[in-house]
Order: sequence, then C-alpha cells, then structure tokens
Amino acid sequence: MADRGLLIVLSGPSGVGKGTVREAIFKDPETRFEYSISMTTRRPRDGEKDGIDYYFRSRAEFEEAIREGKMLEYAEYVGNYYGTPLEYVEEKLASGIDIFLEIEVQGALQVKEKMPEGVFVFLTPPDLAELKNRIIGRGTESLDIVDERMETARKEIELMSSYDYAVVNDLVPEAVRKIKAIIETEHLKTKRVIHHYKKMLEGLK
Repeated sequence: MADRGLLIVLSGPSGVGKGTVREAIFKDPETRFEYSISMTTRRPRDGEKDGIDYYFRSRAEFEEAIREGKMLEYAEYVGNYYGTPLEYVEEKLASGIDIFLEIEVQGALQVKEKMPEGVFVFLTPPDLAELKNRIIGRGTESLDIVDERMETARKEIELMSSYDYAVVNDLVPEAVRKIKAIIETEHLKTKRVIHHYKKMLEGLK
C-alpha cells in the first residue's frame, strides 16, 4: 500500500495572488502533486474556465452538495460560496498522491480541523497598501467591495498564527520556490518515513 499523500493548503487574503502563485507552481513540469479544483457560486472572470480554474455552480447546486456532506470545506465570502469537493481529495490522498488546495482562509481553517496532518501555508502581501492596489487592479469590484475585501483581509491576516508557514508574495518566482521547499521538507519529516525503518528493524530480529 502506498504511503498516504500529503495535503498542501495554500491560503491568504483575497487579492494576495494565490491563483497566480498556484498557476506558476503547476506550470513547472517537475511539479509532482495534483491541484484540487474548488467549487464556487461566483461568476467566472475573463479567461476562467469551468473545471480548470473552478467548478462554477449555482447557489442551489452548491447548497445541495453541502446538505449531502460532499464538501471538505466551504465558506461564504462576499456573497458567494467557495468550497472543496471531498471525494476527489480523499481518494487521491488514500492512493498516495499529494493534493494541493488553494482556498480562502475560512475554508482552510475548516480543513485544519478535519485534517490537521495537512501542511498549511499562508500567503501574505508585502503590505496592506500593495494588497489594496492589487484588488483595485483587477478592475472587477466596486470601491465598496474593495473596502469590504480589505476589512476581511485585516481579519484574515490576524489568523496567520493558525498556519504552519507564512510566505510573502512579493516576487512570484520566489514565493513559488519557498512553497516548493516547504513541501520537500515536509516529505523528509521523520513521522512520514519512520514506519519504513521500523519494518526494516523488525526484519532483523
């Protein structure tokens, strides 16, 4: 039986660049883990595709999945649901495949309650002024929504202590390098490999 896969959770405030960092990670042909696509009720942004960036679903469809216990985590954020379908994640981890989640902070904390063995990485902005500029630069939200996102971001940054690691997203390639180094380090932890050596020692008795 294969060792259980590693659950990697990347989270952080809206506008910090989670999606950009995730895309850069998965463009690297040496990436050996899989991305778990989130489900959302928000409308697609320009260039986003169903089943690639998100599973875009109606509010009724999402709430049905919640009632049926099919979500690993979910949260309502600025009027829309976001969440992670459970079945895909559990199947892949059980088969020894590492799974990468890019999710909102509320959802990440739910995952930590259910799967505390995961690796939780908080992506931070260089500062709040830069974060606001990034949100405005999207051109997809009104100023009222921008202010709402900034207030939410302040509260989310206060939750950073719940994560295992914090990575500043100043330069995307550097953030990617650090996240990959974290994942490699986690795979070398003794708790993940020691059972192999215990079996070896038993064989010597």
